[in-house]
Amino acid sequence: MYVWGGVLLFAKLFSVGLYGMDAYIVETEAFISGGLPAFDVVGLPDQSVKESRDRVRSAIKNNGFEYPVSRITVNLAPADIRKEGSIYDLPLFLALLIATEQITAETENSVFAGELSLKGDVRPIKGLLAMAIKAKAAGFASLYVPAANAAEATVVEGLTVYPVHNVTELIAHLKGEAEIAPLTNVDFSSQALPEMADFCDVKGQAGAKRALEIAAAGGHNVLLIGPPGSGKSMLAKRLPSILPEMTFEESIETTKIHSIAGTLPGNVPLIKVRPFRAPHHTVSSAGLSGGGAIPSPGEISLAHNGVLFLDELPEFNRTTMEVLRQPLEDGIVTISRVAGTLSYPCTIMLVAAMNPCPCGYYGHPKKPCSCNSGSVNRYLNKVSGPLLDRMDLHVEVPPVEFTELNSSEKAESSGDIRKRVNTARKLQQERYHGSGIACNARITTSLSKQFCVLDEGAETMLKMAFDKLNLSGRAYDRILKVARTIADLDGSETICSPHVAEAVQFRSLDRKYWQG
Repeated sequence: MYVWGGVLLFAKLFSVGLYGMDAYIVETEAFISGGLPAFDVVGLPDQSVKESRDRVRSAIKNNGFEYPVSRITVNLAPADIRKEGSIYDLPLFLALLIATEQITAETENSVFAGELSLKGDVRPIKGLLAMAIKAKAAGFASLYVPAANAAEATVVEGLTVYPVHNVTELIAHLKGEAEIAPLTNVDFSSQALPEMADFCDVKGQAGAKRALEIAAAGGHNVLLIGPPGSGKSMLAKRLPSILPEMTFEESIETTKIHSIAGTLPGNVPLIKVRPFRAPHHTVSSAGLSGGGAIPSPGEISLAHNGVLFLDELPEFNRTTMEVLRQPLEDGIVTISRVAGTLSYPCTIMLVAAMNPCPCGYYGHPKKPCSCNSGSVNRYLNKVSGPLLDRMDLHVEVPPVEFTELNSSEKAESSGDIRKRVNTARKLQQERYHGSGIACNARITTSLSKQFCVLDEGAETMLKMAFDKLNLSGRAYDRILKVARTIADLDGSETICSPHVAEAVQFRSLDRKYWQG
């Protein structure tokens, strides 16, 4: 129908594809020729891309246009990268209409992405922030994306973002009949923070609160051990309320991960609160580290720049727990599949909570434990020594006394604790400026001697602790980093003996429980 005198019809539009944390420009080429009616999509499409043929055909017919009864070939270039998802529906729809000369539009400087319904509504897609960043870097001026989650693309300055509700609206805009109003750029500083659970609700537990304050100030990993009902989960869930405020760069990187994973709410342009992920203990290794034919982020990466909370740690599968060991050290998780190797950032604070035994009352001051020694040992040994060694602070959470629970006195608020945390973190940012280190927990071994300066008393105390407790090299390193954070909270540039003493105190519970 659309081939006259042997003339072949062709159109090209630009879209964006995703590969891990990065995006790449995709040229959507539509070629219509004579022959038996067919609709072929080439360029390594997956099944969801192939299904776009039916969505596009229906959208064309339902919006009053003629579907070309000819041989249609669509190429998604570059052809050596596998394409996945429904993001190519919108550019494919427009390419067919332009190729068949049903509409005329200037599209050379624009990028299109979106999933279509059968009626032609434009539905939200994943990874929009990464796409917008790539479109701007590639020199494009305009981005046409689903209105439902277009807000996240407005973070990119110098790119005009058009929120599209349906194809009728888009075509009217391209024809110059009714313009779509572009979205304005988001002001990061003006975004309000949501309300969070406050530490003032926690009765007692001064020692555990102090430990979490140290952890928040230095980005350290924490293990909470205590009987049922002592408040371990309650404390952990309030940790985000005292974490330091996110920088714009951290917010961008965190938002990109959640956008790619499809967990970013449509009305949230940027994540300003550090993530708090608490997967159930039945989570698989792939669910924790990430996976899939084209690997997507797992819980470790979704907690990037925030907290990964593992409640009832011994109930997690042993293999699943061991997945954490390398990412905790490197701050990055690498997933290898036949389709390729992808890396996702995972700079996290690991917070784990557990009971000391199956019944939960081993070591309880008042309630006797009903477990025998063998079952206690088997329960505790579900947590491996190497993983335990990666926990910077081992914190005992004792049962709360009645007088503390019944007290009407308000505990210290999260806002007051956060002020001290922000002050300590600011010192660290100034100290490590230009080194790529964000907090004390990330100090490299080569830099620890430069930044963790001990006075004579602190050095003597650390040597005594190393010999008496038979510490590993990693434990020594982590005690030094925790002492550096305690000194920062104290406003001291030099690490003194009280700072080391407090840091050593948080490495003693493995001796109490795991070594009897």
